[in-house]
Amino acid sequence: MAARSRTAKYYASNPKARAKKAAYDTAYNRNPKRKKYRAELAAARRKRGIMGKGGGDLSHTKKGTLVRESVAKNRGRNGHDGKSTKK
Repeated sequence: MAARSRTAKYYASNPKARAKKAAYDTAYNRNPKRKKYRAELAAARRKRGIMGKGGGDLSHTKKGTLVRESVAKNRGRNGHDGKSTKK
C-alpha cells in the first residue's frame, strides 16, 4: 500500500472538507486559462510522442521552453518560500 500524505489523510477523514476542496478544484480547472495551459502541454506531449505513455512530465523553464523532467522533481518544485515554480 502506498503511503498517504497528511493532506490525503485529512481529506479522507473529513468529508465536508473534501467536498469543499472538490468544488474548488472543479471551478479552478474549468477556468479558460487552466484549459489553455493543459491543452498546450498535451499538444507538446503529443508532438514528442510521449502522450498517453506515462513517464516524465514536461516542465516549464525560466526561459519559457518545455523540457522533459521526472514527475517527482517537477511537481515537488512548488514555489514555497519564494522559490521558483520553474526549472
